[in-house]
Amino acid sequence: MLDFGSQYSQLIARRVREAGVYCELVPGTTPWAAIRGRSPRALILSGGPASVYADGAPLCDPAALASGVPVLGICYGMQLLAYQLGGEVSSSNRREYGPAHVQVDDEAGIFRDLPADLPVWMSHGDTILKPPAGFRRLAHSSSSPIAAMGDDAGRFGIAFHPEVIHTRQGKEILHNFLYSVAGCRGTWKPAAFIEDALRAIRERVADGHVLCALSGGVDSAVCATLVHRALPGRLTCLFVDNGLLRRDERRRVEEVMARHLGIELRVVDASEDFLAALEGVVDPEEKRRRIGATFIRVFEREAATIRQIDYLAQGTLYPDVIESTSHDTFGANRIKTHHNVGGLPADLRFQLVEPLRYLFKDEVRAIGSALGLPDDMVNRQPFPGPGLAVRTLGEVTRPRLETLRAADWIVVDEIKKAGLYRSLWQSFAILTPLQSVGVMGDYRTYGNVVAIRAVQSEDGMTADWARLPYEVLATISTRIVNEVPDINRVVYDISSKPPSTIEWE
Repeated sequence: MLDFGSQYSQLIARRVREAGVYCELVPGTTPWAAIRGRSPRALILSGGPASVYADGAPLCDPAALASGVPVLGICYGMQLLAYQLGGEVSSSNRREYGPAHVQVDDEAGIFRDLPADLPVWMSHGDTILKPPAGFRRLAHSSSSPIAAMGDDAGRFGIAFHPEVIHTRQGKEILHNFLYSVAGCRGTWKPAAFIEDALRAIRERVADGHVLCALSGGVDSAVCATLVHRALPGRLTCLFVDNGLLRRDERRRVEEVMARHLGIELRVVDASEDFLAALEGVVDPEEKRRRIGATFIRVFEREAATIRQIDYLAQGTLYPDVIESTSHDTFGANRIKTHHNVGGLPADLRFQLVEPLRYLFKDEVRAIGSALGLPDDMVNRQPFPGPGLAVRTLGEVTRPRLETLRAADWIVVDEIKKAGLYRSLWQSFAILTPLQSVGVMGDYRTYGNVVAIRAVQSEDGMTADWARLPYEVLATISTRIVNEVPDINRVVYDISSKPPSTIEWE
């Protein structure tokens, strides 16, 4: 897949992998000579924020479009396909953002066995006025006379986004392209990834030693388990108690990683280091930067007491890479820096090992199960790398962290009691910088405001707020106000992503 900077490029890759086909992203301007060596069965051109006719707009190597390999252009990718092959693309008088309907004019190829009227999700301001020679219109909408096009060489373009859940037949459209047009076989499975990952780790590390950063979540646990299997006796795991963790985190990590899997584990209490680094800091990006830098400094300090460490293993996932706009994310706008992607210092002395870098959370969970990790770890809700620091809005102090930690424990406890934990992507508490007047007993109070966040999602890139039962919310609120000192008000966040993010910082 050639990535031209869409914030949701990775969703396309995820859908392709869900269909059983391996998909790899490369910058959209990658020369065909570099791509050809991978022997692709098909090419997908992603969306992007540019206009193809603008000066400096990223373009595809013409040799890729003339290679004979089937092509699917999505949104900007469709416009690029039309523009580079001699069609006409222009700014539209009527932009299309959000839900729309397209009428299928030709069922050939990607629309085979699908309804004639398709609900889709649009997000573009340009339109194709004239398709390239040899292309025909396959579908149209009220605002796009050419909402889909194709030719007899297996090259297709669609103006809408099949990767989002709002395009109801999106998976079927991608399946038709992958199997009917490109002839893919559907051999991508977690077990296949494990063998490839073990081989890649051995080749990269060779005779070196690895230090793995454990956080307590499934990502770092799967990363550590892969490295342990690939390099028995040459992995040391380091769990840093940074003071920003959920309640009981340290005990769980020690039980699972050291006792259950037999991995060498060292634990260090570096909470003072992190709290000192965060003193007086309120800006979320600065928090992430300082936390990332402190992590690395702690690792370097501890590594010097272990033995010669050559590599640092991290459980970085592909959504982390996308949102941080790292070097291999072409043209995307930065949303937030993840401490293990964009927060690393320039003078990092370790070489990185990131075997999960191009995986999505559901894939990591499937691999964790295949590796034999405990179910409660595999299916644990995601937790941000910077921990409670980005859920403590404003300055991070030990007393404020203790307040948030206690409230968060109640949220998760009640969500589990209600049997809702596995149906939610994330559920947690946020300590706001607000205070409000309240009455407790016969006394006036001026206490903290805590927000509750619970969302449903498939991959964390888009999310909808969860419609929790009122009785669950009532119980959570009552417990927090009664059990956590200095809190007298609880609010519930009903924002979706987009336009919000899941975390508040």
